[in-house]
Amino acid sequence: MDFNNNYIEKCNGGIEMLQRKKIALSISTITLVIVLMCSIVKHNDVNAKLTVSKNGVELSNKKICWGIKRATDHQQPDVGTANKQLLDEYNGICMGKNDSKKVYLTFDSGYEAGYMEKILETLKQNNVKACFFITGHYLNTQPELVKRMIDEGHIVGNHTVNHKSMPEINNETIKKEVMDLHEAVFDKFGYEMKYIRPPKGEVSERTLDYTNSLGYRTVMWSMAYDDWDENKQGREDYGKSKVLENVHNGAVILLHSNSKDNCNILNDVIKEIRNMGYEFDTLDNFEG
Repeated sequence: MDFNNNYIEKCNGGIEMLQRKKIALSISTITLVIVLMCSIVKHNDVNAKLTVSKNGVELSNKKICWGIKRATDHQQPDVGTANKQLLDEYNGICMGKNDSKKVYLTFDSGYEAGYMEKILETLKQNNVKACFFITGHYLNTQPELVKRMIDEGHIVGNHTVNHKSMPEINNETIKKEVMDLHEAVFDKFGYEMKYIRPPKGEVSERTLDYTNSLGYRTVMWSMAYDDWDENKQGREDYGKSKVLENVHNGAVILLHSNSKDNCNILNDVIKEIRNMGYEFDTLDNFEG
């Protein structure tokens, strides 16, 4: 009889333990569901903030990561038909006329690595005007170099204050990223920027529309190479061949000013491009 009572007590204890585990499992499951639902709601809230309409039509915020498919024999590359059509719709720039031997030299300048003075001197010696897309950091740390760009007739473009991907931020933040830099440059130098290169080469229909409404013309590119990585310098022959083999009519050339290789090859590249029959022009004279 004692055996049976002990057995029953053990069984009852096991049942109670199972019930407690079931309750704990149920609570965990419910908690997980709530967390997932909150995450979905939060994600939808973010998307909702990034969704805008124009004339009753919703503008897409699908991120476009700009890229090119190189051609051969100095033919114009494929920049993506749909992407170019969208850029053209908002008066953007990526590649000039196919029947024009003009090329346009641009630099992205997020920070100074010690090469800008030589780059500017090389451009001056060769009488080439470029466009430098600067960040807030560059302006704050190198105002004298920015002033020299302006004084020597180059275009200074907007690369935003903090180099954030614009499709990932709302219009209010975009305005702050763009116009805070715009106003700072104007306050310092009386110079009004009008060209913008989207950070990371990432845009959407929404961001193209909005930056256009701020008075800016978006500038992408049709020729570039992996020159931004300071750990991949010491490849001057590689850099020179990438530029010279891929130059084409209407090329919008993107170089990074933090590249030591670009600094060292720039003089030869400019001279060789001219020897190939091309003419350097500025974005102000862009023929699209």
